[in-house]
Amino acid sequence: MQTIIITGPSGSGKTFISNKLTKLFKDSILIKTDSFYRDNILIKFLSIFLYDVYDRPLSIKKNAIKKILRSIHNKDQFITFYNYDYKRKYSSNTKININYTANNQFIILEGIFAHRLELNYKDTINIICEEGKEICYKRRLLRDQLERGRKNKEVKKKFSKSWYLFYRNIKEYIEKNKIISLDREDKISYEKLVINLQNLYNKNNQKK
Repeated sequence: MQTIIITGPSGSGKTFISNKLTKLFKDSILIKTDSFYRDNILIKFLSIFLYDVYDRPLSIKKNAIKKILRSIHNKDQFITFYNYDYKRKYSSNTKININYTANNQFIILEGIFAHRLELNYKDTINIICEEGKEICYKRRLLRDQLERGRKNKEVKKKFSKSWYLFYRNIKEYIEKNKIISLDREDKISYEKLVINLQNLYNKNNQKK
């Protein structure tokens, strides 16, 4: 199975692109790093003093994500997936029966931390979603107000720090790996990506 990494700053269109690819390649397995936030006492304590703690990798269950990836590659039948309730700051999990249809399935790993999991990114398809800062801020503002119950001032503060942290930490990932930059509004780049993925999908299908 081929793993597709979709990362980018907050509001850059990661979810939009991952959902489009999941619908296009219907047997894909989608993993969202946003579903793996910790809800333990330590993180809740740190969040009192570090308003940006949820914009840092220590806030997510990295080992749980890696375990899921290993389980999928091993074709384990039942795999534990997580879900995170932002308003309650509560993490839950459920076992899902995975249907392994073919060798050409894609694993789509999407999220702002997807490039910071110490994976072998030489073997993955690495996509960075890029968009203007103001547009990203407006998207996050709308999302955080509707889904996470946050006020404008809080969103602006969190977004600015998140933007800074992302671009500070993305440099090494870009330098060491082959990267595809993608703007959700750039139809030509998206269509080129789809063609390449379809070719890879068909090539892997021949290995069945």
